[in-house]
Amino acid sequence: MPRFSFLGNRKKLWLSGSALFAVLLGAWLWHRPGPAPASNAQPAIPVETSVAALTDAPVYLDGLGAVQAFNTITVTTRVDGQLQRINFVEGQEVKTGDVLAQIDSRPYQAVFDQAVATEGKDQAQLANARLDLQRFATLAPQNYTSKQSFDTQRALVAQLEAQTKFDQAVIDSAKTNLDYTTIRSPIDGRTGIRQVDAGNNLVASANTGLVVVTQLRPISVVVTLPEEELAAIRSGMANGPLTAIGLSRDGNTELDRGTIAVLDNQINQATGTARLKATFPNAKETLWPGDFVNVKVLVRTEKNVVTVPAASVQRGPDGLYVYVVKPDTTVEIRPISLQQFNDGAAVVSSGLQPGETVVSAGQYRLQPGAHIQATAPATSDHKQVDATEKSR
Repeated sequence: MPRFSFLGNRKKLWLSGSALFAVLLGAWLWHRPGPAPASNAQPAIPVETSVAALTDAPVYLDGLGAVQAFNTITVTTRVDGQLQRINFVEGQEVKTGDVLAQIDSRPYQAVFDQAVATEGKDQAQLANARLDLQRFATLAPQNYTSKQSFDTQRALVAQLEAQTKFDQAVIDSAKTNLDYTTIRSPIDGRTGIRQVDAGNNLVASANTGLVVVTQLRPISVVVTLPEEELAAIRSGMANGPLTAIGLSRDGNTELDRGTIAVLDNQINQATGTARLKATFPNAKETLWPGDFVNVKVLVRTEKNVVTVPAASVQRGPDGLYVYVVKPDTTVEIRPISLQQFNDGAAVVSSGLQPGETVVSAGQYRLQPGAHIQATAPATSDHKQVDATEKSR
């Protein structure tokens, strides 16, 4: 009987412990902290920003230019003869008057000496005739000589005077031909490839070139611009010489700066273009004859206009726009109109005010209302705008 009582007590204890555990487990589950609520806040998007600045913006017109030598001269012989020696190296810089070549001068020296001798003989005869004329002039009043003899002697003096003038002309001609045997550079420039070797017989009538001398400093560039820009060009030229900037074909490297020398007097009707000739100092010889370069012509300067980096301007279905940064670091889309843009900057005609901050990089991740974090300080480095084309 006591045995059965002991087993019943154990069963009751087990049931009581199970009940207590269940109560404690339920209390723990009831008071356990729940999962954290999901956050709807989006992280700030890193972008680069810039401040719309009020600046003076130069307005340029873009054109394609063909480089031309300021002077190009083919050096030829002006007398016949054997080419004895060449006095220049191909590609050499030469000055006006430098000796380029020498033709055999002996035949021309002989002709010159003969002309000088003839002139000396005629001068002696003229001197003697003048003495005789003085004698006749002394005797004529006393009737010691006839009037006919006096007149004949006077005519002889006049004849010999004319002869000596003729002799002098022959001397000058012979001297000129003798000088032509020494071929000199007519301009400052650079020699090209030699076209004739020493030892060849040259004939003046054949017009055979010895070498081409090209003047590179200064140098000319013929620029082609649309005829629609003619009014702006003429208006700019009325205020003084227009500045021209020569650029490499990729438009990234400035080669030289010069001025517009002349506007052509007619429009090319086939292409609808006008031509301008610009003169460049070309001190470093960065412009070379026959090359094609991009040329920007400064026609005017817009005063106090709003400018932003060109990278900040986006194009959408409704036109051009920028992302403007609001005081709470969110962005909004702002439609704008452009006057012109180029060289990393844009001139805004409407839609922005000076001092407003725009996103200049990283726009691809933005939406209206997005929070941004500027990764670079807002700057207004675009103080000078090279604007070359009008935004339609």
